Amino acid sequence: MEALLHGMILAFGLILPLGVQNIFLFNQGATHKKFTYALPAIITASICDSLLIYLAVAGVSVVVFTFAWVKAFLFFIGFFFLVYMGWAMWKSAAEVGIKQEKIRFSPRRQITFAASVSLLNPHAILDTIGVIGTSSLAYSGEEKIIFAVACMSVSWIWFCFLVLLGRKLGQIDTHGIVLKRMNQLSAIIIWGMALYLGTNLLTL
Repeated sequence: MEALLHGMILAFGLILPLGVQNIFLFNQGATHKKFTYALPAIITASICDSLLIYLAVAGVSVVVFTFAWVKAFLFFIGFFFLVYMGWAMWKSAAEVGIKQEKIRFSPRRQITFAASVSLLNPHAILDTIGVIGTSSLAYSGEEKIIFAVACMSVSWIWFCFLVLLGRKLGQIDTHGIVLKRMNQLSAIIIWGMALYLGTNLLTL
C-alpha cells in the first residue's frame, strides 16, 4: 500500500505542471469532435511515459546522471525541440476558428507528435528518470513493481482526463477564442522552457 500511494502521489506531482505533453493532449481534446478521435495521442503518450518509468525503475537513471555528455545531449536536442514546438503552437493559434479542420491531427500525426513530446522533452526524461528512478531505490521485488505500476497508471488516467477536459472546452468555446489565447500562452511558456534549457546547456 505504501509503494502504491507513494508511486501515485509522486507521479501525479510530476505530471500535473503545464508542459508540452499536457498542452498537446489538451489541444487534441479541444480540436476533435469525439474523445475516441484523440485515442492515438492518449495511447502513444501513455505508452511512452510507461516506457520511461520502466527504464527509470530499471536503473537507467544511473547512466544518465553519471555521464555529463548524455545530459548535455538531452538539453541540446530538447532546446531545438521546444523552440519548434513553441512555433507550432503559435502557428496553430492563428488557425483556430479559421481552419479548425487543419489542426485536427490525423491518427498518424497524433502518434508522431505524442511520441516526440514524450520522448524528446528533456524535462520529462529528467523528471521521470531522476525523481521516479531515485525514489524506486527505496523498494525491491514486488514493492518496486507495484510502485512502477502505480506511476504508470497515473499517466494513463491523467491523459484521458486532459483530453476530456479539452473536449469540454471545445464544446463551450465554439468560436475558438479561448483556445487561441491558450495556444499563444502555451507557446510563450514553451519558449520560456527552451530558454531555460539553453542557459543550463551553457553552464554544463
